[in-house]
Amino acid sequence: MTDLKMKTRILLLALSVVFSSVNAQKLVSKNSHIWFFSHTPLEDIEAHNRQAVSVLDPSTGDLIFNLLIKSFEFKVALMQEHFNENYMESDKYPKAMFTGKITNNSAVNYKKDGSYAAQVSGDLTMLSVTKAVTTGATIEVKDGKVTARAEFSVKPSDYNIVIPAVVENKIAKELTVHVDAVYTIL
Repeated sequence: MTDLKMKTRILLLALSVVFSSVNAQKLVSKNSHIWFFSHTPLEDIEAHNRQAVSVLDPSTGDLIFNLLIKSFEFKVALMQEHFNENYMESDKYPKAMFTGKITNNSAVNYKKDGSYAAQVSGDLTMLSVTKAVTTGATIEVKDGKVTARAEFSVKPSDYNIVIPAVVENKIAKELTVHVDAVYTIL
């Protein structure tokens, strides 16, 4: 078993313990897709992570996302190397985590097919800096499968991510983060 698969299983076990209760049914997304996009007149930068893990408790709206920073993939290998070594310090800060809640959870019927507008609030932690995040989301229920999609902005400076002057005009001051998670029963 690879080291990453073992870490993922341990993470899933830990998340299930965090959300454990006797009768509550939890939903898990083992391969959530999180990606970010930066646009400037000089360059577009995009990176995808399809290995984020998320647990959603439909009874309370409690929500966790956890991902390894090194799992972001870039089209250009040098960008990925700089992202991990210089900006995100992935060896020192290997994970990012969002812990929050669907604040209007009662507006979502997890047992009935439909598309539901949701509001999500919580804390995003990167490089050991935690900031509050609030955004709209869409939760789609279809044939017993729950899909959640959201988009929000992140300022690298809010998380003490230092962009060197030589490339600061190539990286947007705010990055758009996209979230796409398909949940199954835990």
